[in-house]
Amino acid sequence: MVRYILMDIEGTVISVAFVREILFPFAKRRLASFLHDRRQDPDVLQWTTVCQDAIEIETGTRPGYEELPVMLTGWIDQDRKQAGLKALQGMIWDEGYRQRAFVPELFSDVLPAFTQWRVRGIRLGIYSSGSEQAQRLLFAHTNVGDVTLLFEHFFDTSVGEKKTASSYRTISAQIGLPPHHILFLSDAEGELDAAALAGFSTAHIVRPGTDASTRYPTHPDFTHLRLEG
Repeated sequence: MVRYILMDIEGTVISVAFVREILFPFAKRRLASFLHDRRQDPDVLQWTTVCQDAIEIETGTRPGYEELPVMLTGWIDQDRKQAGLKALQGMIWDEGYRQRAFVPELFSDVLPAFTQWRVRGIRLGIYSSGSEQAQRLLFAHTNVGDVTLLFEHFFDTSVGEKKTASSYRTISAQIGLPPHHILFLSDAEGELDAAALAGFSTAHIVRPGTDASTRYPTHPDFTHLRLEG
C-alpha cells in the first residue's frame, strides 16, 4: 500500500510552460538590474561568489561582478543546475511572486487529489531539480493559495540527481519508509527508471504536450491513480 507520494513539479502538477516560458524569462530580464540594485546585499554576494568560483574552476579565469549578468544569462539559457544560479533566481522570483507578476496554476485535478490523499493519511513530498527555496515559493503562491503545508518534504538535487537511483534511496531513508511504500509521479521516463530501480512504485503522468511512456502505467491526471497493492 502507498503511504507516501513523491512528485515532480513540471508537467506533473503544473504546466512545463510555467517554468520555461514565465519563470526563466522573468529571471533573465531582471538579472542585471537585480545584481546592480542588490550589490551590497550579503546574501547576493554570497551566491555571486559561488558563481564566480564555479566559472573560475571551469575557465581558469575569475569574472568580475559586472560580468556576471551576461554569463549567468547564458547559464539560464542552458538550464544549468548550479547552486549559486538557483539561489539568485529564487531571490528574483521571490520579488516576482510578491508583486504578483505571475501566478502558478495547478492542474485542476491536483488540489482535490492532494486533499483526498491527506485525508487517507498518505504523506506528500516534492522532488524537483529546482531548489527547495524555489519549490516553496511556487507552492506558496498558486492560483488556489498557499499549499506548502500539504507537503512534508521539498527535496532538490542536494540529495542527488533525479535520474540516479541512489537519490531515491536517500529520499527513502530521509522519509523513513521502505521504497515499496513510496509512489513517485513524474512526466520523465528517466526519472521513473531511477525511482523504479530504487524500489519505488511509479506512475507516468502524461499531461498535454508530454510524451507517452511505453514502459510504465500512464495516467492523464491524478484522478484514478492506484494506491493499493
